[in-house]
Amino acid sequence: MKNEVKHTAHSSYRCEYHEVFAPKCRRKVIYKTLREDMIEIVKKLCREMNVKIIDAEACPDHIHLLVSIPPYMSIAQFAGTLKSKSALMIFDRHANLKYKYGSRNFWRRGYFVDTVGKMKLQ
Repeated sequence: MKNEVKHTAHSSYRCEYHEVFAPKCRRKVIYKTLREDMIEIVKKLCREMNVKIIDAEACPDHIHLLVSIPPYMSIAQFAGTLKSKSALMIFDRHANLKYKYGSRNFWRRGYFVDTVGKMKLQ
């Protein structure tokens, strides 16, 4: 749930981020069976990293994620792990993509991230 305060053993936090990342050369490959597999892969990886997906959208040439990340994990660490592991899993499931994306580079090098729920100081 959005704007929910979560707790660890010694802290309370609400670290929510909007992240966007795209395939190499923004190729329109996120559709049909690849779209379903990609959604399943992203959900699985987020569960493993203890990241909660608040909302997600798979467009034909990019992915939008609204996630809640624990404070012990940086957004760069999350993005890097998600992109690298998902690329390996995608190439394992869809071997024909290896020829289009040489050397196992499925995602573009960078990503967009913005914080959600900015507080206003009085």
